[in-house]
This record gives sequence, C-alpha cells and structure tokens, in this order.
Amino acid sequence: MEAIETFLDHLSQALTSQQLSKLTLSKNRSAQSDLKNVYARLVLIKEEPHLSCTLRFATRDETKNFHLTQATAAINKWLTEDFRQAELFTVSEQTSLMISKKGKGLLRSRAIATREPVSLKHNQQKQRPLTERPRPYLTSLGIAGQDGQILQNGRRKFRQINKYIELISHLLREQPLSKGARIVDMGSGKGYLTFGLYDYLVNETQLPIKMTGVELRPDLVKICNTIAEQNKFQGLEFIAGDIHQYQPDGGIDMLIALHACDTATDEAIAKGIRAQAELIIVAPCCHKQVRKAMQPPVTLQPMLQHGILLERQAEMLTDAIRSLLLEANGYKTKVFEFIGTEHTPKNVMITAIKSQPRPEALEEIKDLKSQFGIERHHLEDLLVKMTN
Repeated sequence: MEAIETFLDHLSQALTSQQLSKLTLSKNRSAQSDLKNVYARLVLIKEEPHLSCTLRFATRDETKNFHLTQATAAINKWLTEDFRQAELFTVSEQTSLMISKKGKGLLRSRAIATREPVSLKHNQQKQRPLTERPRPYLTSLGIAGQDGQILQNGRRKFRQINKYIELISHLLREQPLSKGARIVDMGSGKGYLTFGLYDYLVNETQLPIKMTGVELRPDLVKICNTIAEQNKFQGLEFIAGDIHQYQPDGGIDMLIALHACDTATDEAIAKGIRAQAELIIVAPCCHKQVRKAMQPPVTLQPMLQHGILLERQAEMLTDAIRSLLLEANGYKTKVFEFIGTEHTPKNVMITAIKSQPRPEALEEIKDLKSQFGIERHHLEDLLVKMTN
C-alpha cells in the first residue's frame, strides 16, 4: 500500500536522523485482539540507538526493542496485520496514517512547533540518590573497585541500593524524620542497604541520625563495625542479636526489617508499634505459621489443592492481616512489590506511616480469619501481650 510505504519512509528518515519524538499505533483491526496500542520512542542500548516499543495489552504491558535496521520492518508488520492508525511525531512534524476497513490508506503531514532534539543520553541514564563517586564502604563491600568505580558484577547490587533509597526517600517526604532520629535495621546482614541508607541520609541530605543494624551472625557484625569505623560513620553501629530478643536502647523512629524469616517479621512489627515508630518498613520472607493453620473454604479448594497456590494464598493472607493490624494500631499502610523477582521471589514490602487508628480493621481481620479457618496470627498474639 502506497500510504503505508510513504509513512514508513517518514519513519525511516526520523530514525536515521534521530529526530523521532514518539510513535503510536492504535485502532486494532480485530476487536477480539488483546493488543490495544503500541507506543515507541528512541533509546540507547549498549551505545546503539534502538526503537523501544511498549505493547499495551488489556491486562499487561510488554517492551520490545528493535535495532534501527529492524525497526521499520517491525512497524510495517503491525500496520499491515494489526493496526489501522498511526501517529508519528518528529521534532518539527506530525505525520498521521489512517487505514480504512477496505484497506485504503490516507496520509497527512503538518508542521508543528519545533521541539527540543531527542536526547538519547537522557533515555539511557537515570539520576540516582547515590551517584557513582568514590564511596570507600562500597569498595569494602565488594561493590566498587579500588578506584571507587562500581564493578560490573556490583552494578545490580548498586541499583538495588538506589532503588531502596528512592523508596525510603518517598516515604520521608510524607513523614519526615527529625534530627537525631533513631533508625533500627533488624536483620541487617552484610549491611549493603544499611550503609547505603546511612550514607544517603547523613551525607546527601545532611540529616544527622543514629542508626543500628541488628544481625544474628557475630562475624558479619564485626566486619560491618570495622567498615563503619573506617568510613567515620559515627552514628552507625552494628550489634549481634536476635530480632526476637532485641530490646532497643531508647526509642525507635524508623524500624526496618527486610527478609526476616516467618514470625521474626511479626516480632519486628510489634517492636515498632510498641515504640510508636513514625515509620515501619518490612519485607517479609517465609510465611509458615499461617499456612500450617489454614483451612480454606470449600469454594477455594479446587484452586488451593496445588501446593504453590496454597503457599501464595498463605503469603497474601499473612501480609494482609499484618497490614490490617498496623492500621488498627494507628498506621497508614501500603503493600507493594519491592524489587523484581529476578533478585528474589520474596519481594513484597509493607510500609506503615504513623496515622490515626482504624478500628474497623479489627472486624476485617476477624472476617478473614473466619473465612480461612485461622484461630490465631502471631503478630496478633504479640500485640495482645503488649496490652496485658
């Protein structure tokens, strides 16, 4: 079809000159198709320009990247098989393609107000809370080399640290910490996230804090304390202890517990509630206690007869009750995916900000427990002990 060929010529020129602002494909030829739209833009991948296409389906999005030598052919295939409308924007022109149900094409172009040239560098780089300048603790942790540059095999961990800090910085905009705030990180492990958060708060935002990492393994505690001393992180210390037994020396303004196993997450939440912490952040790990006690309703038996689905239901139920118990005790909560499953399958995070109690949450917990035949939840037991 001549109109499609002319449109593809416009696209090819825009790609070659790197003047493409955006491209959209719409009006699917088949009403039964699950593919609704395609949105495309220029990006850099390994220093090479590509056309990045987001395929929007009814219930999900997918991204496909095409080298410029393949991009025009991919768009041609979608236009001839899937879509009847396309809009192409360059820095100075808009080109529209309409294809009738009989296959007749109509092409229109018009000049538009000149836009800024497309910056592929902007598409490639993302501003992170921790910039890639020498940070000696990252060298000690094996994330950076002796020259301070992030190692190739440390980039994924460095991205994870920045993602974690971004998440917490958003929470702090809603609930700022005061100077001298006490942060307790229960189950701090090797300290990657603990060091990163301390560095960001003290050195990037100039917020003096007192931070304690609680870790069961004494060898890791010794290593982390040595790194803290070498970096003159005077407000950061690590202590050896178990979450169940740990008693904070003073108050807690922010409590963090990432990947604490099973009821250790409940212990951490309870300590945060008891201390009236302004912020509670947990990423639960195992969910054994509720799963063992679950007696799903008959209507769900066909679905939950499979072990993996039963486990996921137990995880959702456990974390839902945790969230509701926090709300009943005066917190506003969010439950979401922390990091992708390529890092860890245990990727749910619960954040809680001090707010007003929501008493009706207790009735909602009661209904959930009744529906799944659960008599108790460990966090509920801990909170009952607190009031006695």
